[in-house]
Amino acid sequence: MTDRLDPANPAARGRQRCVSRRCLHDGMPPVDSTIERLRDLPRSELAEEIETIVLEKFKVVLLMDDSEDLPLDVSYFDLGLTSLRLTEIRQSLEQLLDLSINVNVLFNEPTIAHLVDHLTQAIQES
Repeated sequence: MTDRLDPANPAARGRQRCVSRRCLHDGMPPVDSTIERLRDLPRSELAEEIETIVLEKFKVVLLMDDSEDLPLDVSYFDLGLTSLRLTEIRQSLEQLLDLSINVNVLFNEPTIAHLVDHLTQAIQES
């Protein structure tokens, strides 16, 4: 009998399987592998990777295409982001990067560039 959570079982495809705090999804690396990969990068490459991740999260919430440019130094509130959506992005980034993002970081200097700098430093120090 095939296990219902076995990825070889067609009925299990697309389902989520949680092991301890780590959730595994088809096609997505576990959180631990993402953060470990990021920690091994030099600062410049780390900043580029973090920027890519953050831009992707913001573009999804702002309903933007991948091809559209999103300014890094404009307040995300001026771009139309609400505090509720910002909280969703924060939670998503915290889970993906396995770190805590202080709310003050998001509201004191509300730009993607500032958030990327903060996250890059936080990952380097962790």
